[in-house]
Amino acid sequence: MPNVIPYKSFCWSLGTTSFRTKDFNKTIEEQLLLLDEFWKLDENKDENWSGNKDLQTRYYDFMQSKDFVEGNAGNKPKDAREKTSGLVDIGLIDDGRKLSNAGKALLKITSENDFSSDNQFQIAKDSYIYLKQLLKTYYNVDGHTVRPFMVLIHLLNKFDYLTLDEYTYLFPLCIGQVETAEIVDGISQLRSGSTSIDKIIINRLMDMPNYKMALDYLLENEVTEDVMRIIGMNRKSSKEGGKNYDRAYFPLYQALYNLYVLKDNSYISVAYEATSKVKIGKWWRKLLFNTSSKKAIYNNPVLHLRNTDFNDVTDEENFKRIFFKTMHLFKAKATLSDYLDLNRRYIKTTDAVLFEDDTIKLDIVPKHFFKTVAENLYLDTFIPSELLYEDCDMSEISACLVVSDETIVAGINEELGINVSDMQSAREALEDTRYQRLQHLIDTKFTDDKLLSLLDCFETRNDDEIRSMVTDNADVPTIFEYVLGILWYKASERHGKILDYMKLSLDADLLPKTHAAGGEADIVYEYEATEYYPEHTLLLEATLADSTNQRRMEMEPVSRHLGKHLLRTGNLSSYCVFATNYLDINVIADFRGRKSMPFYDPQDYSKSVNGMKIIPLQTSDLKKILSNKKTYKELYPIFETAFNSTLPPHKWYNGTLLKQI
Repeated sequence: MPNVIPYKSFCWSLGTTSFRTKDFNKTIEEQLLLLDEFWKLDENKDENWSGNKDLQTRYYDFMQSKDFVEGNAGNKPKDAREKTSGLVDIGLIDDGRKLSNAGKALLKITSENDFSSDNQFQIAKDSYIYLKQLLKTYYNVDGHTVRPFMVLIHLLNKFDYLTLDEYTYLFPLCIGQVETAEIVDGISQLRSGSTSIDKIIINRLMDMPNYKMALDYLLENEVTEDVMRIIGMNRKSSKEGGKNYDRAYFPLYQALYNLYVLKDNSYISVAYEATSKVKIGKWWRKLLFNTSSKKAIYNNPVLHLRNTDFNDVTDEENFKRIFFKTMHLFKAKATLSDYLDLNRRYIKTTDAVLFEDDTIKLDIVPKHFFKTVAENLYLDTFIPSELLYEDCDMSEISACLVVSDETIVAGINEELGINVSDMQSAREALEDTRYQRLQHLIDTKFTDDKLLSLLDCFETRNDDEIRSMVTDNADVPTIFEYVLGILWYKASERHGKILDYMKLSLDADLLPKTHAAGGEADIVYEYEATEYYPEHTLLLEATLADSTNQRRMEMEPVSRHLGKHLLRTGNLSSYCVFATNYLDINVIADFRGRKSMPFYDPQDYSKSVNGMKIIPLQTSDLKKILSNKKTYKELYPIFETAFNSTLPPHKWYNGTLLKQI
């Protein structure tokens, strides 16, 4: 009798779950900065990482001293390895945790705070590096070499899009050429209604020798806790509870055996209880019961029992087969669900793939770039890259990755139904599609009700809810600035190039992301002259600093940004709106004082402006603007009247702004 049947991976995962993190781009960049600094320290220069637990401990302590990690790890060397392993996978650092040439290139972009676009894909410089790295990133899964991003390009070229379920449960099963061909065929059948995702997964598992061996072992033996452990094939070590990991399936097996083989309905509630002992019991409960209410099941067990494959069981062997396949189907789906977050985070770094309305597809330019080379590129999908650590050109990654602008323009013409002849005209057309997508995003994700809820969360600093509603790849202050931009775009009746005005990095889905170096804090809104106001620029400054820090952090930067802008442009009609969740009275007083206070060019004292217009608003005011559907043409005269008021600061805010908004 075997003591164990070996676990074998049936899928790949980008990175490791230990590197699952919020502010993904920012965290990667900060890690590169930390490692660069760490290796420059005299005590570390000549050290080797591999097997050096003292060095690994020092790096953990170094991360802690820089506030990169919190608390005290039980195993510092392990944590240090895990915190960096994700960067090894995508070639930004090598196995020895030294920055690769690719990592140095990304660090340079971050340090210079230059996230502009300089490539055919029309994506930011950092995204372009991520795109190249993921084209090179490969894994070895059960003897198969696979480059996941190339697989994704292959699938999206075949099908144009993947559903979220296809992306989650089928895409990572593509570990080799044969397996990928099976998944392509499976997706085709799935969309024609002739199969299901569950069947595709089960078929994939049952093609593997270890699953066949485990099923045979189950069929040949009387079922015990130990048999359950063996056929569970968990990969946890004995230290992690591996010896007992799957024993909890035994009571569930017994309950379901009595229920379906022996036809004893008294075991319905027993089966429900047994699912609670299984780590992924929710999958079983959803399969077996039509309600999540324990009370309802206990009151009327038969009423709440679903019809499943178990209902057609005729004998013990048949029952064992169904139980085994269900057990491993749910284990596989739970694993694949757990990997979804990471797989999405890594692929989103490229800004080449859209995750929109539970649909995954290539953005327009990447789509037509890869469309022309997809078949040739697929030839490299199952071989390792020797250039993983290098900052190389696209053509070095694969000789086929050379596409002319003319070809891309032709693809854009086909996609958008237009007829332009050059890349500049194509860029303008693509910008129009970005704004169409923005309108859809606002209409679905950032309705007035959603914005009001978000403003409530900013007031109470419910950061987790804010991230869940917008994105967890940006810090909350950045999200506040983004939400302010969306709100002001609405108040401006959706006029103006808000995507340019927001000095933020946005991902392919037009959601904000935060970088380690940070960027400009302003939203610079340009207004042309109308009957309601003159031509001017509005600087929107956003902060969530508390009352203690607000004066120190914001008064000087706000006036400096506005002062420099006025000196540079000479348009004295321009002004600033300062938005925050809490207004300190002395901040109000300071900004009112700027009305008559000169601002000098520090390099040339002959140049100055005599006063500045700064309008402070709280989130409560922003909510009133939304609720009352105030437009900018209505707000401008309110702000102008308030600015010209002679009321003292402690009466000014309540006596002018609040009454009229």
